[in-house]
Amino acid sequence: MDIWRGFGSDNHAGVHPEVLAAIAEANVGHAHAYGDDPWTARAVRAVRAHVGDDAQVSFVFNGTGANTVGLAAVCRPWESVICAESAHIMTDECAAPEHIANVKLVPVPAPDGKLTPELVEPALTGFGFEHHSQPKVISVSNVSELGTVYTGRELRELADLAHSKGMLLHVDGARIANAAVATGGSILTLTREAGVDVLSLGGTKNGMLAGEAVVLFGSARTDDLAYVRKQSGQLSSKMRFIAAQFVAMFEGDLWRRNATNANTMARRLVEGALDKGVEIAFPVDANEVFALLPDDVIAELQDRFHFYAWEEGLAENRSLVRLVTSWDTTGVEVDDFVRAL
Repeated sequence: MDIWRGFGSDNHAGVHPEVLAAIAEANVGHAHAYGDDPWTARAVRAVRAHVGDDAQVSFVFNGTGANTVGLAAVCRPWESVICAESAHIMTDECAAPEHIANVKLVPVPAPDGKLTPELVEPALTGFGFEHHSQPKVISVSNVSELGTVYTGRELRELADLAHSKGMLLHVDGARIANAAVATGGSILTLTREAGVDVLSLGGTKNGMLAGEAVVLFGSARTDDLAYVRKQSGQLSSKMRFIAAQFVAMFEGDLWRRNATNANTMARRLVEGALDKGVEIAFPVDANEVFALLPDDVIAELQDRFHFYAWEEGLAENRSLVRLVTSWDTTGVEVDDFVRAL
């Protein structure tokens, strides 16, 4: 089997050895199914240490599942979710939020991938009008799909707007660890303390094998979450193996160590690319780099390093490419890529 590495996605990276060790440790003897086991209880405590003791925590298989279950738990079928037009729930989840959660997605143009109250407010219409879907949730991704990061203050402004309209704020936190490291804060400061109501807490992109968590805060907490998770096919029978990964990730600082390496390698890549005269399209806040490269250069580079052309055929025979660094990206790999540029 060929062994290759590249900058295509942090999903391409392997599993951190400490996570594999935790899974192996949990693989001893029998345990009750569906989360009625000591690993799941321990994992819930570990997550709550980062998001608040009163948070409702449910583990699921993947990011699309976390987003869909979280939105379905707090929305009715006639309600809508406001999101950036580049949001993962809008572009990369095969209409799962609309099909499974039965919500209407309302996309809003966001040039840098981030929503602001000014961008969102024009979409907040139709309240109380029976012919119009009812706005219920503002959903953001942190890190955004264009690699930009929301600060706690920016999230608080969106939360205040949502709450003033009787709505909720959802954060797709597939890369929330990278966002926390980028802002110099914590997961708590970017979620509960910022007024977030629903969080999809990521782990897979940061070194886990598989697993995310749905976290509900305050008035968003509901007993319906358990039934939504089961009906959506996101309840694991052997929950201890998902939970053990969260124990490894969040009982200590593994989540921060992994995200710090990914972010640091992205900055190293940007600095090298800028020295080569490469144009960077968006601020590089975390571990995603969007660069404009000549098409002939892209083809040659892709023979050696795997990455994706994000938007092809732009002016001057250039395309926008995405380069993603991971928990296991090394300085040697970044420097090799920069030299190839």
